[in-house]
Amino acid sequence: MTRHVVFDAYGTLLDVHSAVARHAPRLGGAAPAISALWRQKQLEYSWVLSATGAYEDFAVLTARALRFALDSHGLRDAALEEALLDAYRRLDAFPDAAPTLARLRAAGRGAAILSNGEPAMLAAGLASAGLALEEVMSVHGLRRYKPHPEVYAMAASRLGAAPQDIAFVSANAWDAFGAARFGFRAFWLNRTGGPVEYGLDGIATPIASLEALP
Repeated sequence: MTRHVVFDAYGTLLDVHSAVARHAPRLGGAAPAISALWRQKQLEYSWVLSATGAYEDFAVLTARALRFALDSHGLRDAALEEALLDAYRRLDAFPDAAPTLARLRAAGRGAAILSNGEPAMLAAGLASAGLALEEVMSVHGLRRYKPHPEVYAMAASRLGAAPQDIAFVSANAWDAFGAARFGFRAFWLNRTGGPVEYGLDGIATPIASLEALP
């Protein structure tokens, strides 16, 4: 049994595609592609910054990635862009998020977050989604993004636990891989039933829903 359960936030507890979904009629048939590209570029920018030793906070990257996604589809609408960014600050929680946290709490097992999001962004998103966790850890103070091993080491230090005593849950395969490589007991939340990446079937426990976790 692990002593701590740590969750990724964006894509795991918070639905990153809910922002575009709220404004889909204004985007038309391009909405799914815009949402996918927005997420792709947001993550790509974070990886490139970490790999080069640079840092800009996740809110800045989120805005920059949205601008790229909209430009790629020939959209220039300042009001729509601001509406989408505001929606991203207030993402929907996945339906299984709050019940899972409640079940863990009832079992006497606290839960924490380890996220690329900057603190204000995380606080607003979790409050809007109605999710409460015992500890919310951001990479912002470290100025490095996941899956850099220093990020997972920071979480272990903050929790005062050995890596093997921490269960880490992420819907992002690259994040689950980074956590498993560091030594956490990793759970890959494969909501879409996608193919296995990074050899995760050998180093992480796949689950289809957070309901399988407690």
